[in-house]
Amino acid sequence: MKKIFILALALSINLFFPAGCFAETVMFNTKTYKFHKPGCEWARKCTVNCIKLEKKQAIQRGGRPCKVCGG
Repeated sequence: MKKIFILALALSINLFFPAGCFAETVMFNTKTYKFHKPGCEWARKCTVNCIKLEKKQAIQRGGRPCKVCGG
């Protein structure tokens, strides 16, 4: 019974929140074209050239993921 409840809950979450509705925000360095997760040490050090973008937009701009955090 517990497994059925968990399965029904998971299916209902997918109905209300489709897979693409939560866009991942990254810090994109406009000079180096690298993007970082907001909590990355290199994102915290980047103050002048970094902007917040969706990860998809950063990739479209030619961005590469950070080697430390994986973007």
